[in-house]
Amino acid sequence: MDNIKNAGTLLPEHDNKIKCSGISYENTACAHRNATDPHGNAAGTRDESYMRLALALAEKGMGHTSPNPMVGAVIVKDGRIIGQGYHERYGEPHAERNALASCTEDPAGATIYVTLEPCCHYGKQPPCTDAIISSGISRVVTGSGDPNPLVAGKGISILSEHGIEVTEHVLKKECDALNEVFFHYITRKKPFVVMKYAMTLDGKIAAHTGNSKWVTGEEARNNVQADRGRYSAIMAGIGTVLKDDPLLTCRIPGRRNPVRIICDSSLRTSLKSRIAATIPEARTIIATCCNDDDLIRTYSDAGFEIIKVNRTDGHLDLNELMDRLYELKIDSILLEGGGKLNWSALKAGIVNKVQAYIAPKLFGGENARTPVEGEGVSDPAGAFRLKDISIRLFGEDLLIEGYTVCLQE
Repeated sequence: MDNIKNAGTLLPEHDNKIKCSGISYENTACAHRNATDPHGNAAGTRDESYMRLALALAEKGMGHTSPNPMVGAVIVKDGRIIGQGYHERYGEPHAERNALASCTEDPAGATIYVTLEPCCHYGKQPPCTDAIISSGISRVVTGSGDPNPLVAGKGISILSEHGIEVTEHVLKKECDALNEVFFHYITRKKPFVVMKYAMTLDGKIAAHTGNSKWVTGEEARNNVQADRGRYSAIMAGIGTVLKDDPLLTCRIPGRRNPVRIICDSSLRTSLKSRIAATIPEARTIIATCCNDDDLIRTYSDAGFEIIKVNRTDGHLDLNELMDRLYELKIDSILLEGGGKLNWSALKAGIVNKVQAYIAPKLFGGENARTPVEGEGVSDPAGAFRLKDISIRLFGEDLLIEGYTVCLQE
């Protein structure tokens, strides 16, 4: 990591990343330090400082708000923080209302900093614009605009029409990144899919014997568990389920388990598997092409939810599956498939982000498994490409993340 640091330019301390040739690097040992002093003593403007506090509050809702966004709010009056809150759980009050409820004095004339444009429609909660207007707040500072067609600038317009000063796009990049899942889900009407794998420097996800415990170290594996608590669902193929008998749960105390999705076209999942035994702890869906009603009933009686989809190219139609999962309000999926499912997902165009953990090890083995198998591309020019690359260090292991490039790009 020292060599990486020397190759780039150190950003201000609140960022804790290194940038070199358009790629950002981060050492997770310093990734969780306080962003700024909200009283304006750190780098950046006062608005940015309060917005960073709002972002930190928003992150507390991680794993609990989906399919809603994560939102944080801070209320400031005469240079003092008088209220703060965040959207804690789906169906419960939004960040603005929680911040107003926490106020230690009358918020009239105060400024509210909110990471996302306030909503202006009735859903499970009433409009936040109404609460802001009735409170007497005189200024609203926002980070992201809300792409939801029910909002999409209307919240800002309503506030302005009521004489409230509005400042938009403060720390927009950071606020947008916080809710990349929500933005994709609300605009594309599909789950945001993150393809994750761990491999050695020679590209192996297991030894030639099939043994994969462990490719990476404990710090990297802990981050994977955190992501299992972050995303709504985890998806694996039947090959992984039969070979490894995984739990596919989040092992961090207090975090909720993701919905488990098994791609099993012929219904071969063992009813004696660890997944079957833990259905009461984690909702479990099997996506299948099987038409045997008696067999389907057997799995349903065991507690599995069954989604029937069509077959394409000899496999489950993954795009149809994504449409069905969207209808179930599953907004994000951590894909922990084997090489075959990973290739099918890439080929189907459902992968939005790739997480590649790389351990400083060499396994060798001509037949040892690799993270992406299948037919593969016929020419390097046809490779699946990534953009907006970032690199983080977990112990000795690197995590390289990037977003898939659409064919139109």
